Amino acid sequence: MGNLLDEKGRRLAFILIDLGIITLSYLIAFYVRYETYDAKNWDSFVQVLPWVLLISAFFLSVYEVNPSRRKRFFDYIGSILVSTFSITVATMAISFFFRAFGLPRSVILLSFVFSVLLLTIWKMVFIYFKKNTYPENILLIAKPQDKHRLTYQIQDTFATKVNIRYVEYHTPLEETFKAIKKADSVILGPKDTDEKKSSLIYYSFKNKKNLYLVPSFYDLLLSKSDITPFEDTMALSVKKFGLSIDQQILKRTFDLVVSVLVLPFILPFFLLGVLLIKIQEPRGSIFYSQARLGKDNKEFQILKLRTMIENAEGSTGPMLATDKDPRITKVGNFLRATRIDELPQIFNVLKGDMSIVGPRPERSFFIEQFKKDISSYQYRNTVKPGITGYAQIMGKYTTSVEDKLRFDLHYIRNFSVMFDIVIILRTVLVMVDKTKSEGIKEPQTRSEKTS
Repeated sequence: MGNLLDEKGRRLAFILIDLGIITLSYLIAFYVRYETYDAKNWDSFVQVLPWVLLISAFFLSVYEVNPSRRKRFFDYIGSILVSTFSITVATMAISFFFRAFGLPRSVILLSFVFSVLLLTIWKMVFIYFKKNTYPENILLIAKPQDKHRLTYQIQDTFATKVNIRYVEYHTPLEETFKAIKKADSVILGPKDTDEKKSSLIYYSFKNKKNLYLVPSFYDLLLSKSDITPFEDTMALSVKKFGLSIDQQILKRTFDLVVSVLVLPFILPFFLLGVLLIKIQEPRGSIFYSQARLGKDNKEFQILKLRTMIENAEGSTGPMLATDKDPRITKVGNFLRATRIDELPQIFNVLKGDMSIVGPRPERSFFIEQFKKDISSYQYRNTVKPGITGYAQIMGKYTTSVEDKLRFDLHYIRNFSVMFDIVIILRTVLVMVDKTKSEGIKEPQTRSEKTS
């Protein structure tokens, strides 16, 4: 079945519809509250409306209130609740800033209720029709060792029914081209650049197929390169991994400002975690300190709330956390699911060992193992590790090392303060999403899991 809009077009269409629904929610809220549209209140609303729509577009984009892909009911509800709550708080701040006191707080709160209700209904209606239309034909072109993992992940991502056909990467081109013609979307698994990969990409474009590419580490290394011509010959200047001096200063300033601002707000959650640990184990330790490697592989002591039994690795030695790990306590499961166990790391940030956003710090024992299997893993520690990161909002505790590394390297290549802000905002969704702290359902070998 053909696709009328590409992915960016669909996202824009959804955002425009959502903005219309938010505007409608205000109109309904005015009517329910006053049964009329008072001129003073209406003028105040019109005054702040452009800013409300701008803020709404920002939060709807950040929290991806987009039903074209995700299929779990909780995903939509969580995104809708967090985004509309953020919009409501921002609207109250804007109305105060513009002295639009004629816009009653009761109307703003009512609009929040109607926005949640109407957005949920619209998403559910869309999903219902989407699931009852013709299934989307997906062609997966990948190496045999990636087939099972990618097939599972595709089925778990698309909101629609999908028919997945697999073609092995080294299948003759003519046979692969025939399969591409019959597909709605083409997913190309990780593979270092070669002539055949280019041919598959060009042919998919030629036939107007939606193309998804799982980047190889080679692709990520070349990303964000600058054009440096030698006379009339174009050349790429490939940047070293890491941040420039000015970026490091900017990021450190951002970390200090954010840490000081959020400290009063996270303190109640921190005290809750301490209380729960002491209730479960009155004589047990509260904190857990462990040596991790930071920027340039410099060792430091990371601080966390204890989520495992005392001396968890006493008999096993270094061992990565797994899904349903018996060493994790009942309280520990809750602390991990909500990420409360990570809050003490704000002191690591203030000290300068960590950043608010960055790749998660890992132990030397495991880093050496990963570097043997994945040579690109060495580039991960060119920046300070973070409390949260791009891999954490996009993956799970037990997402494979390779997939987390792709997200981490993409973050390093594309660092900006705005990117950090988006990751911090989306971390709120991770904290309330239980599945983010669970392992994937398919079995994994021990070397494929990470904490």
